[in-house]
Amino acid sequence: MASDLFDVSIDFETSHLFFPTLVHWILGGLLALILITKVAPFLAAVKRGERALPIVSESRDNLRFFATLALIPAYFALMAIVGDLFPYTGYGFLFVSMAFVLCMSLLYLHDWTKKALVIVVVNAVVAPSLAWFVLAKLFTITLP
Repeated sequence: MASDLFDVSIDFETSHLFFPTLVHWILGGLLALILITKVAPFLAAVKRGERALPIVSESRDNLRFFATLALIPAYFALMAIVGDLFPYTGYGFLFVSMAFVLCMSLLYLHDWTKKALVIVVVNAVVAPSLAWFVLAKLFTITLP
């Protein structure tokens, strides 16, 4: 009878779902807490006219805003397309990430000096290359 307390049976068909389910419930609870403590008072202040909705009622740089909204889906779509040209190498991630970092950096670059452009280009080559090397080569993670 005492040995029953120490017997453990694991259902391997569903045991891998325990922690993701637990994390989902915790994240859901935190989301509810944020909505109650931060969003509800903010929306009440907007309704009273004390605050304004971000993006909608503030001035913004439309070129950068809409270019960013276009570059992000293009990044993911092109990563799959280029990745299919070089299967199982991660070159899709590498080449498209280089182009994405370059375009985003140039989009948000204010002072177009020779030094700034060199830094942008070096960063666009080095940062994705380093990420690709660490993920694809050191940790052997499959990249698109």
